[in-house]
Amino acid sequence: MIALTGATGFIGAAVARRFASDGIPVRALARASSNRGHVQDVVTEFVTGDLADRDWHETLLDGADTLIHNGVDWKLARGGDLPRHLDVNIAASIELLDLAARRGMRVVFVSSVAVHHHMLPEWNGQIDSMHPTRPGNLYGASKAAIEAHLWSLRASHDLRFTIIRPAAVYGIDPTLMRSIGAPIIEQVRKGEAFTRSGGGKFVHVDDVAESMCAGAAAADCGVYHLADCYARWCDWATCVCEIEGVDVDIDRSSPTKPANMFTTDALSADLGVTLERGMDGIRTHLRALSDLLPRD
Repeated sequence: MIALTGATGFIGAAVARRFASDGIPVRALARASSNRGHVQDVVTEFVTGDLADRDWHETLLDGADTLIHNGVDWKLARGGDLPRHLDVNIAASIELLDLAARRGMRVVFVSSVAVHHHMLPEWNGQIDSMHPTRPGNLYGASKAAIEAHLWSLRASHDLRFTIIRPAAVYGIDPTLMRSIGAPIIEQVRKGEAFTRSGGGKFVHVDDVAESMCAGAAAADCGVYHLADCYARWCDWATCVCEIEGVDVDIDRSSPTKPANMFTTDALSADLGVTLERGMDGIRTHLRALSDLLPRD
C-alpha cells in the first residue's frame, strides 16, 4: 500500500491515479474541506487531516510500504507567516519522514527545481543532482531543508528514498483555471496583445507521476530533476493563437534558450523514465485545455 499526502491536489491526484492503474492500493491524506470527487475512484482509503497536525501520522502509515510525501501548504510557502511555515511545511514533514524511516518504509519526496537558484558557473549551464542546493525563496529553502534531513535519516536509519525535483508542472488541473496556459487562452480569446516576457522549464504531470511510481520501486537512493523542455511564454501564446485561430500581437523578444538547464540523464538511466514531449506536449495540452475552457 502507498501512503500519499497532497492526494487531492494537481500532482497528487495524478500520482494516485497512476498507482491505482497499476493495481496498488492508495491511502490518501485529505483535509476535511478538500474536494475528493476527482480521486474518489482511485483512492482505497482516506485519512482526514491537515498538514499542521500530527495525530494522523500513525494512521496514514499503518500497513503501508511506501510514503509519497507530496503535500505542501502553498499559502504558507509563499510567505507571510514564517513561524507557521517552518512548523507546517518543514518540521511536520520531517516528523512524518522520521516516523516512516523508523518503520523501515521507502520514501518518495516531491521536492522542486526551486532548490536551485544561485547556480555555479563550473556546471556550464548543465545542472545535475550534484550541484549544491542554493534556493532563492522560502519554498525552495523548505524543500532543500527536507532533502537534507532525508540524507540524515539515510545515515541514521538506512532510509531508502527517491527525491523528485519537478520544474513547472503542466497538465489539466481539477480546477481548470489553475492549469498552466489557461490565462493565456483567455487573453488570446479577448484579442489582447501578449507581452509577457521570459519562460520556464516544463514537465507534464503524467511524467511526474510515472517518475514517482518508478522511484517507489527503485533499489536505492536517488535525486532526479524533471525538466522536459524550455519554452518561452510567447511560445505558449503562439500555440494558443494557432489552436484558437486568432491573431494577436505577441512580443517574441525573449531569449530562445535559458542560461541553465536541468539534466535528466540519471532519470532515464536509473528509473527508465524518458522526457520527450517537448513543445508537442505543450501544444497537445493547450488543445485539450482549449476544448475544456468555456467560451463567453
